Amino acid sequence: MALEDAKSDIDTAFTRKGLRGPSFENAFAGATSFLRRTYTKDLSGVDLAITGVAFDQATTHRPGTRFGPRALREASTLLAADAPFGWGTDPLSDMAVIDYGDLAFDYAHTAGFPAALTDHIATILAAGAGAITLGGDHYITFPILRAYAEKYGPLGLIHFDAHSDLWPDDNPDRIDHGTMLYKAVKAGYVDPKRSLQIGIRTTTEDYLGVHVLTARELHEKGTAHAVALAKDIVGDRPTYVTFDIDALDPAYAPGTGTPVWGGLHSWQAAAILRDLAGINMVGGDVVEVSPPYDTTGATAVAGAHVAYDLICLYHWARTQR
Repeated sequence: MALEDAKSDIDTAFTRKGLRGPSFENAFAGATSFLRRTYTKDLSGVDLAITGVAFDQATTHRPGTRFGPRALREASTLLAADAPFGWGTDPLSDMAVIDYGDLAFDYAHTAGFPAALTDHIATILAAGAGAITLGGDHYITFPILRAYAEKYGPLGLIHFDAHSDLWPDDNPDRIDHGTMLYKAVKAGYVDPKRSLQIGIRTTTEDYLGVHVLTARELHEKGTAHAVALAKDIVGDRPTYVTFDIDALDPAYAPGTGTPVWGGLHSWQAAAILRDLAGINMVGGDVVEVSPPYDTTGATAVAGAHVAYDLICLYHWARTQR
């Protein structure tokens, strides 16, 4: 879509003709759909649905990630007219990508939330589309993985985080962002032998067989080592990518609930995500963006870039299927 077309096709989040193509519009105005994609609940012909999950009732420290999806969408408007740097392709022109809106749930009925989210993602997958989810705290990945595992079987996982989220928790009724991966491994949604955590810098006694690349090891061995390790571990089978924004050092992403120093630099995250191209990525999420703790908006900007790169990874995988 050319700039002159945008003038007559006002606010392409609602009026785009077709679901493909960049949006040449003022980044400071209009609806804040992710990357100015069309807002729609119609999954017909859709390749990839971006959806938000404004849930933060599972946090152990500072809440506020319920505002993450809105902040990520707003930050993404700066990127909406540009092909992603360094990828050599334009996924927004090649794929039908929509903004599916946010999951609707009763915030006062937390027990009903996991099933609602699993059903939400399962609806997208049943339509033949993939999902990139904007969180929300990191608990949301557990119900999402359940929906994906129902379709693909046990998944490989690339997990960017400061924390392992493997705290022991055998109570099925507990909802905790620090135990989501423990439960996913125990439930068989994730194959630990085909899973790698990147950026860990907190202590965990038992990693349940999940491979770990600590932040210090990454700093010392470099991004190429991380990419080679990840590709070797996940192989060519279906893989999910989850990116907790606190994988980044607080200098780059202060707006999060449980910040830990010594994390990834933004350039390291960008390099790893770009060079993961070729993995069989079937879905992903970016979580734990908490706008109240970052008045600059830098955390949401970083998260929007991550989400765009997840779209690119999905596009690469789709072209190889």
